[in-house]
Amino acid sequence: MDAGTSETTRLTVPEPLVVCEAKMHDGTVIMLRRHGNPDGPRVVLSHANGFAADAYFPFWSLFLDRFDLVLYDFRNHGWNSVGPIEAHSIATFVDDNQCIAREIDEHFGAKPRIGVFHSLSAQAAAIEACSVSGSYAALVLFEPFICPPGCDPEHKERLRIAMESMSKVAYRRRESFDSKEAFAVRLRRIPNMQRLRPGTVELMADATLCAAPDGGYQLRCPREYEARINEQGFEYAKSVDIEALSCPVKLVGSDPVAPNTFLPTVSMDEILALNFDFVPETTHFLQLEEPEACLAAVLEFVAQV
Repeated sequence: MDAGTSETTRLTVPEPLVVCEAKMHDGTVIMLRRHGNPDGPRVVLSHANGFAADAYFPFWSLFLDRFDLVLYDFRNHGWNSVGPIEAHSIATFVDDNQCIAREIDEHFGAKPRIGVFHSLSAQAAAIEACSVSGSYAALVLFEPFICPPGCDPEHKERLRIAMESMSKVAYRRRESFDSKEAFAVRLRRIPNMQRLRPGTVELMADATLCAAPDGGYQLRCPREYEARINEQGFEYAKSVDIEALSCPVKLVGSDPVAPNTFLPTVSMDEILALNFDFVPETTHFLQLEEPEACLAAVLEFVAQV
């Protein structure tokens, strides 16, 4: 289904069961939202750079009957206020993840956490899983920007160029819009968004825009913040040590023959060690294109751990 058919569909994110504040080490507040079945296994979910967890509703709505679902946005994204850009870094996000895991247990009771993350949040979770603190019992990572030490030079160079290009695009990104529909129209023109389920671009507009002080709407995550993370992405991608991962990890990628597809490595040994799989006929936004197939990948892995 292409994004052009989404004009007649409106998706509404349900009200959370509970909303609470999580305090980070520097005092920054990150809003936690609990959805789903409080008696089920706990899944924690977050988003890609510049996005917000609510935009993934076509995917996480499929979790609501069976999982105790906790959503959060990274600092300076989504439900959270915008703070100093100096604290907006991948290293800070990794530290925030440790605080968030602790706060989830304090607010909702302790039980094993299964992390389901995409892109930026998947990269941060992979880095954090290499530390002694390891916050998750298992991780399902969709398209994380990682490049383990064994990656060959050609793959590393492709990833470096991709991150550099993404940073340039972010700096040029338009920041204000007359309406949410104007923003949605721009999204529909992006080649990587042609496969999104109906209503998803409108949902992205709701989740990633806020009212601007002078009227209209603006990005919740300013473009300079998004670009800053892309600039840091390659160096942190190289920091993930497969042998140091503290929990079982499954990586899920987009179609490997699609243009600009992501691969965590080109080494077969590392692909096997990472439990890597892919969803055919998808792009980087696979969870919003084939949410049922992505859920199936999560359920299959969770049943094994």
